[in-house]
Amino acid sequence: MPRDNRLSRSLHVLIHLDRHVKRATSDTIAKMLDTNPVVVRRMMSGLREKGYVVSEKGHGGGWELRAALSDISLLDVYQAIGSPALFSIGPAAESSPCLVEHAVDARLDEALNEAEAMLLKRFSQITVADISDDYLAKMKKLGLPSDTFPDCSE
Repeated sequence: MPRDNRLSRSLHVLIHLDRHVKRATSDTIAKMLDTNPVVVRRMMSGLREKGYVVSEKGHGGGWELRAALSDISLLDVYQAIGSPALFSIGPAAESSPCLVEHAVDARLDEALNEAEAMLLKRFSQITVADISDDYLAKMKKLGLPSDTFPDCSE
């Protein structure tokens, strides 16, 4: 089962819009993420609905950041992309008469719900600016100027 990478990709794009490109077309973002512009538009639409980005069509158009990275948490972005499933494991999907399966499913459900609540709480404590700061620290450690545009299309 392939992983849902919309959260990491959305965070990636938000930081680029803040640090490097200011405005980018869906085609430009698609090349950076090695995907299709339609996928980009679909992914970015939730961010636009929440007011984190805006988009303009036509010549000179593109996606532009509208909120400070410090005002956007990982939880905000997670919710903007539709709150996808956090775990690919879980209880059996179909109902079973087996009491062993009932016990297994109940404990799995309880543990997964607790883990999800903890993870979402942690997401609420991390801002996109925190991640951007991590990126800048990596640039500094490598001796690269903070305005260096990373080539993400390799």
